[in-house]
Amino acid sequence: MKNKILYLALLTSLTLFSTTFAQLAKWQSGLIVDEFVVEKPPFPESHASTIAETPTGLVSAWFGGTKERNPDVCIWISRQENGKWVAPQNVANGIINDTLRYACWNPVLYQIPKGDLMLFYKVGPSPSKWKGWLKTSSDGGRTWSAAKALPEGYIGPVKNKPVLLANGNLVCPSSTEGDGWKLHFEVTPDFGKTWRMVGPINDGKTINAIQPSILRYGKGKLQILARSKDRAIVESWSTDNGETWSPLAKSSLPNNNSGTDAVTLSDGRQVLVYNHVLPPGDLAKGPRTPLNLAVSNDGKNWSAAVILEDSPISQYSYPSVIQTSDGLIHVIYTWRRQKIKHAVIDPKKLKLKPIENGVWPTLAGYTAPIAKEITKD
Repeated sequence: MKNKILYLALLTSLTLFSTTFAQLAKWQSGLIVDEFVVEKPPFPESHASTIAETPTGLVSAWFGGTKERNPDVCIWISRQENGKWVAPQNVANGIINDTLRYACWNPVLYQIPKGDLMLFYKVGPSPSKWKGWLKTSSDGGRTWSAAKALPEGYIGPVKNKPVLLANGNLVCPSSTEGDGWKLHFEVTPDFGKTWRMVGPINDGKTINAIQPSILRYGKGKLQILARSKDRAIVESWSTDNGETWSPLAKSSLPNNNSGTDAVTLSDGRQVLVYNHVLPPGDLAKGPRTPLNLAVSNDGKNWSAAVILEDSPISQYSYPSVIQTSDGLIHVIYTWRRQKIKHAVIDPKKLKLKPIENGVWPTLAGYTAPIAKEITKD
C-alpha cells in the first residue's frame, strides 16, 4: 500500500511538471537555444552571470564556489568554440595575502570595439564593503592580464554591462548598498584609464534601488531600469547622455527585489529580462520564478514576449542580455543557484501581447505554477 501511494504521488508530480512544460511552450515562440553553459560545474553554487560577444565568439563569466560570500568563491569563464561551451576556467580569486581571502562577486564582461575584452568584478566580505577590480584579455578570453584595482571608491558596472555612447564615453551603471540603496554611473572616456562619477542620483531613502541597466533612444536620450525594494522596477531618464537624470520613479512593471537586465536592439526596440513577480501582500521580496522577457518601443509600454523559465522550484534569476552581430538575442542567467543557463531568442519570431496594468497576459490553456520558495538573499 505504501509503495502504491508513493507511486501515485510520483505520477501526480510528473504529470504536473509535464503539464507545466507543455503550457510553458506557449510562451516560448522565438526561443531557439536552451542549454546549460556547464552541465556539471565543479562547485555547488553558480550565480551572477554575464555574457559578451568577442571577435572569436561568445564568452560568459559568473561567480562560483561553495556558497555566496564564502572565501572560496571565484570568477569563472567559459568560451564558446564551434558552438559549444568549453570547460570553465578560474580567472580570478579573492586572495588578499597569505592569511586573508574574500569572496569574488558580480563579474561584468565588456568587449571594447576592435580592442580588449574587459572583465570587471568585485572582491570583499559583502556588497557594502567590496572593492572593484579589472582584468583584460586580448585573445577573446583565453588568457588574462594581471588584476588591476579600480580607483578608490569605484567598483565598475555593479551587475549589468556598460554602454558606449556616441560621444566616446563608456558609461558603467553602478550602485552602492552601504547607506541605503543608491544608483550612480562610473564614466571612462578611455576604456578604464581614467574615471569620473555621475551621481548618486537618489538618496537611498525615498526609493531604494540598485543594479541599473541602460537603454538608448538616440540624440542623448537614455533610460535606466533598476532593481528595487519597492515592489516595482524603477526608472529614470536622461536627455544629455547621462550627465543628469530625472527623479527615480516606479515603472509599470513589478519587481521581486531581484536583478534584471535590458538591452537596446539594433532596430530600436528595447528588451527587458526580469522576474515578472509582484511579491505577496506588502512584502518587498518574492519568488525568483518565472523569468520573463518583455519588449517595448518606448520604454513605457511593454509587451509580453517569452517566459524563459517557469517552475514551482525557484530560482531563475540575475539575467544578462545582449544582441549579437547576427541579430539574435542571448540571455544568460542563474538556474536554481546550481548552474548557469544560456538561451538564444530570434527577435523576428517573437509573438507579443501587451502587458496591461502590470499584469502578464494570460494565454488559453496556460496557468503559471505556484512557486514554493521565497528567496532570502
